[in-house]
Amino acid sequence: MGLIIAANWKMHKTAAETVSFCNRLLPQEKYFQGIEVLICPPFTALAAAAAALEGSSIKLGAQNMSWEEEGAYTGEIAPQMLKEFRVSHVILGHSERRHIFGEDDATIRKKFQRALYDELVPILCIGETEDQRNRGETEAVLERQLRAVLEGLEPGSIKELVVAYEPVWAIGTGRAASPSDAAAAASLVRAVVEKIFSSETGPTLRVQYGGSVNANNIGSFVALSPVNGALVGGASLEVDSFAALITAAKEAAGC
Repeated sequence: MGLIIAANWKMHKTAAETVSFCNRLLPQEKYFQGIEVLICPPFTALAAAAAALEGSSIKLGAQNMSWEEEGAYTGEIAPQMLKEFRVSHVILGHSERRHIFGEDDATIRKKFQRALYDELVPILCIGETEDQRNRGETEAVLERQLRAVLEGLEPGSIKELVVAYEPVWAIGTGRAASPSDAAAAASLVRAVVEKIFSSETGPTLRVQYGGSVNANNIGSFVALSPVNGALVGGASLEVDSFAALITAAKEAAGC
C-alpha cells in the first residue's frame, strides 16, 4: 500500500509565496516516486498552486469545504469551486475545526457525504485531547468519531478514504505520539472500519499520522505497517524540511 504525505499549510502563505514554494519543490519531484504527495494551501492560493503544479504528479487538496452545493452561505466554499482548480482531496474534521470553530460530528458527516457525492477524496481527521488520553478514553473517542461519520454508508463509497490520526495534544506542540501509539491507533481505525463495513475494507484503508511530525521522526512511524503516511503541519511550510520528510518516509517504507 503506497504512502500518502499531505502538507496542511493552515493559515499560511499568500498566492505569491505558494508559487515560490511550488517552483522550488518541483525540481525535487523526481525523488518522490512511489509516494503520493499532496499540498493543501489556503483557499486563496489554490488557483496559484494549481497553475504552478500543472503537469506534475503533486496533487492539490483543500483544508475544508461546505456541505452545500451552493447558496446563501457567506464565507463558505463549495466543492465544485474546489474542483475548478483540480483539487482532488479535502481535509475534514481537523481538530482545529472541531475545537476552535465548533464543528461537531454531525457537521463533519454532512461534509464527508458531500465530498463523496462530488468525488473528492476525504482525509478524515480524528484524535483525542490530552484530557481524554489521560482518562484512558482514546479508543472510545476514535471509534465514536469514525462511527459518527461512516455508519450507514455503502462500503464502495469509502474505497479511497484516508483517515488521519492526529492526537490533539501533539498538534503544533513538538510532542509527537510514540510510533507504537500511532500504530495502535491505526490498527484500531482499521478494526472499527471493518466492524462498520466488512473485513475487506480494513486492509485497503490508508491511515496517516499527524502531530509534530518531521523529517527526523517520520521514518519511525511509516516503518510500522499500520501507518501509511503523514498529515504534516509546520514541517511542510519550508521546501527543504518538507522534501526531507518525504525522502525520509520513502527510505523508511522501502518505496
